[in-house]
Amino acid sequence: MKFLAFDFGASSGRAMLAVLENGKLTLEEKHRFANEPVTVNGGFYWDVLRLFHEIKQGILKCVNSGDADIDAIGIDTWGVDYGYLDKNGELLGNPRHYRDTRTNGMFEKAFEIVPKDEIFKNTAIAFNLFNSLYQLLSERLNDSPLLKEAKTLLFMPDLFNYFLTGVKKTEYTVASTSQMFDSVNHKWAYGMLDKMQIPTDILTDVIYPGEVIGRLKPELSEELGIGAVPVVSVASHDTGSAVASVPVTDTKDFVYISSGTWSLMGVELDKPIISKQAMDYNFTNEGGVNKTIRFLKNIMGLWLVQECKRQWEREGEALSFAELESQANAATPFASFIDPDDAAFLAPGNMPKRICEYCKKTGQKVPETKGGIVRCIAESLAFKYRYTIEGIEQVTSKKYDSVHIVGGGIKDKMLCRFTANATNRRVEAGPVEATSIGNVVVQAMAMGAIKDLDEARAVVKASFPIETYVPQDAEAWNDAYVKFKKVCNIK
Repeated sequence: MKFLAFDFGASSGRAMLAVLENGKLTLEEKHRFANEPVTVNGGFYWDVLRLFHEIKQGILKCVNSGDADIDAIGIDTWGVDYGYLDKNGELLGNPRHYRDTRTNGMFEKAFEIVPKDEIFKNTAIAFNLFNSLYQLLSERLNDSPLLKEAKTLLFMPDLFNYFLTGVKKTEYTVASTSQMFDSVNHKWAYGMLDKMQIPTDILTDVIYPGEVIGRLKPELSEELGIGAVPVVSVASHDTGSAVASVPVTDTKDFVYISSGTWSLMGVELDKPIISKQAMDYNFTNEGGVNKTIRFLKNIMGLWLVQECKRQWEREGEALSFAELESQANAATPFASFIDPDDAAFLAPGNMPKRICEYCKKTGQKVPETKGGIVRCIAESLAFKYRYTIEGIEQVTSKKYDSVHIVGGGIKDKMLCRFTANATNRRVEAGPVEATSIGNVVVQAMAMGAIKDLDEARAVVKASFPIETYVPQDAEAWNDAYVKFKKVCNIK
C-alpha cells in the first residue's frame, strides 16, 4: 500500500511517499519546500495559502511520477497555532506564528482571571507563552476583529485537512497542545474558557488518530488528476507522530526525545499526571495515538544552532552544520553553559550575541569562536536532557536506563554522544524521518494495513537503522553538570 505524508516543520515541509510491503516501510521524498514566516506591520505570520499550494504540488508530483494510486493522505504540523473561518467557511487572515510577541504579559492577565494551578488542573498542559490559550486571550483583550467575525477555529493541520476535504474537525493530539483541552475527560475545558471570555462556539468536534476525516474534494481531484483519496486523521501534532515511530518493542517504559528545532523529551503514559510536582517542573501532558499521554517537557532544541547559523550567514559567513559540528568538537569542553530555555533565546534574532551576553551576565568565560558557541549549546542541551530525565523519574517514580532519540536532530552525532555522556544512559538514535514515519503508520492503521501501535513500532524497527551511543567520561560530565546547574540556577 502507498501512503502520502505531509510533514510541516517550523522552517520547512515535505511530502513523503511511503510504501508498506512485506512488513517493511520504504520512504521517498517527493517534494520539499521552505516554510518561511512573514513579518508584516510588527506581526509574525504563517504563509498558509503558499503552504497549501505546496501540498497540492506534493500530490501532483506523485501523480506525475506514476504514483497516483495513493491509498491515503495524512498531515502533521507544529502545535498551538490556528486560523479562523467566517460564516461562509472562508479564511479570515493569515494565522499568527507562535513566536509572535502579542502574548507577552499574558501569563499575568490569565492568572488574574483563572489561577495558575486551576489552569493546570483543567488542562494538564505546561505553561508556555505561545500556547493557544494565551494567543486567544491576547486577541480577546485587544478586541480583535478577526475573533469577533470567526465562526470556526481550526489548528494548522485541521485547516489543511479542511482545505482538502471541506470537513471541519479538530484532531486530538494538536488540540491537546492548546492548553484549552481537558485530556482527562476528553473535552474542551469549557468552564475555564468561559471564565476568560474566550468563545467556545468556534471550537469543533474532536477526532482521534486513526479515523478517516473525509476524502479529497471533487474539484481538487479534478485539478490534481487523482481520485477521491481518503484523508486520515494522523497524530497531527508532529511530536505525536514522532513518538508513534519510536522503535521500542520490548517495553512500555521508555524515554524519548523528538529532536529537531525543538527537543521534546518525555515518556508515554496511559493517563495524565496532574500533580503539583509535575506543574512545578513545567511538564506537559499532551495527547498521543490511542489516547495515550505524552508526558514531556519542551526544550528549546536545535533552534539555537539554527538561529546562530542564520546570523552568521547574514554576516557573510555561510557554514554547513557539519562544519559547525567539527569546530565545536575541537573547542574546549565545559567552558561555558546556558539554560537553553531562557526567555532570551525564544525569539528570532542575533543568537550568538545573546549567548555571549548570557555567559557574561552569569560570570562565565564568553565563547570567542563559532565552535565554542555551538559546543556551549550542545553541552547545555545535553545537561538539560539530564535534568529533565531526573525530573521524569521523580514524578513518575520509575527509572529509565536508556534514551531513544528520533528525528532530524540525530544527524548531529556530537549531540547524541553528549546526551549519552551527560545522562549516563545508553542512547538509541533513529529513525531520522520519525515524524513522517509516525504519520504513515497511523494512516496504515486507519486503512487496516497495520493492526495496532505495537505492530507499527515493530515495522519501524524492522525498516530503519538505529545507532547506539554508550556513555563515556562519567566523572567529568558529572562534575560539569554541577557547574551547569549552578550557572543556570537550577536546583
